[in-house]
Amino acid sequence: MKRMQGTIIGLQGTKTAKVSVERQWQHPLYQKSVKRNKTYACECQTDKFKIGDQVIIEACRPLSKTKSFKVIEKVGS
Repeated sequence: MKRMQGTIIGLQGTKTAKVSVERQWQHPLYQKSVKRNKTYACECQTDKFKIGDQVIIEACRPLSKTKSFKVIEKVGS
């Protein structure tokens, strides 16, 4: 399964969290470091997460139209 680390940027309702994942790579031609952010809607069953927490998310079966990831664990805040 695909796992990524990101930051919680929003909590919608009781079971959904928006997680922003930042990736960084080097441009093949210009050799410049490039950063990109992507936001994922994730399933989180517990209320122990807050905005700003660092979490690990994992791909799962589609749970709704936008949710295909679950929050696995909290790494830091």
